[in-house]
Amino acid sequence: MKKGKNKINLSGKQRVFSFIKGSFWFVVGAVLGLFFCASFIFIIFQNTHKNVVYPGVMINGINFGHKTKEDVRSFFAEKNNRIADTKFVFTDGRENIVITAKQLGLGYDEDLLANQAYSIGRTKNLLSDIAIIFQAYVNGVNLSSSYHYSDNYLMNVLSPTIKKLTIAPTDALFTFQDGKVTAFRPSSNGQEVDIESLKSDLAAKIPGIISTEKPLTIVFPLIIKVVEPKVTTDKANNLGIKELVASGTSLFQHSIPERIHNVTLAATKLNGVLIAPNEVFSFNNAVGDISAATGYKQAYVIQSGKTVLGDGGGVCQVSTTLFRAALNAGLPITERHAHAYRVGYYEQDSAPGLDATVYAPSVDLKFKNDTGNSLLIQTSVDQDNLRLTFFLYGTKDNRQVLIEKPVVVSQSPALPPVYQDDPSLQKGIIKQIDFSANGMNTYFTRQVTKNGRIITSDKFVSNFRPWAAVYLKGTKE
Repeated sequence: MKKGKNKINLSGKQRVFSFIKGSFWFVVGAVLGLFFCASFIFIIFQNTHKNVVYPGVMINGINFGHKTKEDVRSFFAEKNNRIADTKFVFTDGRENIVITAKQLGLGYDEDLLANQAYSIGRTKNLLSDIAIIFQAYVNGVNLSSSYHYSDNYLMNVLSPTIKKLTIAPTDALFTFQDGKVTAFRPSSNGQEVDIESLKSDLAAKIPGIISTEKPLTIVFPLIIKVVEPKVTTDKANNLGIKELVASGTSLFQHSIPERIHNVTLAATKLNGVLIAPNEVFSFNNAVGDISAATGYKQAYVIQSGKTVLGDGGGVCQVSTTLFRAALNAGLPITERHAHAYRVGYYEQDSAPGLDATVYAPSVDLKFKNDTGNSLLIQTSVDQDNLRLTFFLYGTKDNRQVLIEKPVVVSQSPALPPVYQDDPSLQKGIIKQIDFSANGMNTYFTRQVTKNGRIITSDKFVSNFRPWAAVYLKGTKE
C-alpha cells in the first residue's frame, strides 16, 4: 500500500513540471511571435516613411510628419527670406553700424532643423526607435527651433569701432631715487566694449525677430565696461599719493628761446619733488642755484627796478605756476611776492595779480603741506603751445577752495618810453628791451573750507608800478 501511494505522488509532480514547461515555451513563443510581428510591421512602417519625417514630429508646434528633409529646410528658408532685410543697428552713441539679417546670416538653422526632424526614430537602437515613433504617433514629439548667425562676420564688422572704443588700463608707476620720485605715473582705468553682453542681448532677441516674419529695425547700444589696472596708484606706494589734488597752469608764448630753456630747466628740477606732511615748501631751496653754472641762460629779469639780462630769466614763470597750483589745492601760502610791474606772460591766461616772483635768497615762494599726506609735484611743459602745468598729487581731504576774481583798486598810466644809447648796436638801429605797462593796485581773496568749517581765509595784494617801454638806440658808427 505504501509503494502505490508513492507512485501516485511522483506522477503529480511530473504533471506540474510539464505544465510549467509548456507554459514557458508558449510564452516565449508568443513573445517571439509578437516581436517578429512588431518588427515586421515596423519594417513595413519604415519603408512606407523611407524618405519622410515620421508622423507626429513637430518643430515649434508645426507638424512635419510625411514631409521630406527638403520640405522642412525650404519651409524655414522661406521664413528666413521674410526677415532678410531686418536691420541691426549697433551704436556707441556717435557712430552707427548697420548690418542686415541676410549679411549676418541670421535666421532659422534650416539644415539642422531638417536633419533633426528626419532623424527622430532613426537611430540604431530598435526598441528606442519603436518607442519614440509610437510616442510621436500618439502624443507627438515637439522640437525647439534652432537659429544661427555668423559670429565672425559680426566681429569683423564691429572690430574697427571696438578698437576705437578700447582703452587699455594704465598701471601705476612709482620709483624713488635719492629721496626723489624719478618715475611716476598714476594708474587709470581702461575701457572696452562688453562683447558678452552684446552677444547675450542679440541671442535673447533672435527668437522674437525670426518669429515676426517681417523686416524690423533693432538697435543694440554698445555697452562700455570699465577695465581696472592690475596695479592701482594707492597700491604702488604707502605715502598717501593716490590722486590728483590740484593743478595750475600758465602760458609763456612769445618768449625768447633762452627764456623757454630756463622755464623748462626749472620745471624739470621740481618734477618729482616730494613734500612731506606739515613741511613748509621753499621754492628757492627746491630749485637750488640759478646761474650759468647750473645750466641757465641769460634772459630778461627785473633787477633793481630795471629789466636787464640775467641768468635764469623766466624762472618766475615757474614760481607763478606753482603758486597757482598751491592756491587751487587750498594750501596755506606762507610767503608770496608780487612782481614790481605787470608782466604780460602772466596775463596771457589769467587776470592781473595771480603771479609770484622769486629772487634768491631774499624773495621766495613758500607754502605748507597740511593735507596729512605727502604731496608729489609733477610738471609738464607743452613746447608746442608754450604752456606750463604743475600737478600736485596726494590724497584729497574734502577741502573746498573758493578763489574770488581779482579786484582792481586803482590804475595809473604807463610811463613815457625811455631810450638808451647802446654803442654795441649799429647807428640807426633801435631795439626794444622792455615793454610799457599800466600801474595797478589789485587784490584777490581765497577761502578754504573743510567739512563746512573755514580753515583758511586770505587776501593777496599786488601793487604794480607803472612801467616804461625801454629802447636801445644804436650809436656805433
